Amino acid sequence: MVDTHDDILELMVEVADRVIRPGFRALSGNDIDEKSPGDYVTVADRESEKLLTAALLARNPGCLVVGEEASYADPSIREGLGVADLAYTVDPVDGTGNFVKGSPDYAVMIAEIRRSEVTRSWIWQPEAGRAYVAERGAGVTCNGEPMTRVEAHRPARAGGASRVWQCFDSADGFAEPVGSNFCAGFDYPQLLRGEADFFVYRRPMPWDHLPGLLMVRELGGATVQVDGRGYGPGSQRVQAICASTDAGLADDVAGRWDPPEAH
Repeated sequence: MVDTHDDILELMVEVADRVIRPGFRALSGNDIDEKSPGDYVTVADRESEKLLTAALLARNPGCLVVGEEASYADPSIREGLGVADLAYTVDPVDGTGNFVKGSPDYAVMIAEIRRSEVTRSWIWQPEAGRAYVAERGAGVTCNGEPMTRVEAHRPARAGGASRVWQCFDSADGFAEPVGSNFCAGFDYPQLLRGEADFFVYRRPMPWDHLPGLLMVRELGGATVQVDGRGYGPGSQRVQAICASTDAGLADDVAGRWDPPEAH
């Protein structure tokens, strides 16, 4: 158990212990569905999202909660993220594919948004026992210890799914990609620790990226769209984003985006 007085983090740990971890490496076939080929959802996703959503609404009556599974059922609820006075995104089990396959690389993630600005965010890695927490203007911590920015490698060390690299010229000068964790809740901590310098994602969803967006920003970085615009709660129909703790590097990588379909 993480020693914390953070009520949101305590909620995440409690829900993970109650309905997520008991299913880790113990799911039956009836506990797993596919929304599309390879896009898994489990009983743990559904039950944990219900509990997290109910708790957030009880603590903040009238707030907007955008959970991954609720958004799958009604995509229009995402539109409120850019205008709500108070909203939360909830990713109940980020890296569900890993969870289903028995990999410990999964996470629970929440972001708090006030008037289109991400103000607080949390990433809880249940099996690793690591909690990353950010507050706007107050930095990022890992298990309560402040984190500091690690200088980017030269050449920059890339991360992300291999198919993404088809969208860059092979001579762009990036180091060999570190690959993808298939879990944003592990990718962003890699950026924070300096193990990767940037990640690129196609078709990003807010519950996957708003928590990490604040964290990289608090270390001096940025998350930008490949068309040069910033990425945030109000972003709609986003093609791809680049996240880095080095804002200049994020802009540079985004400017080199050259997908095959553009030719």
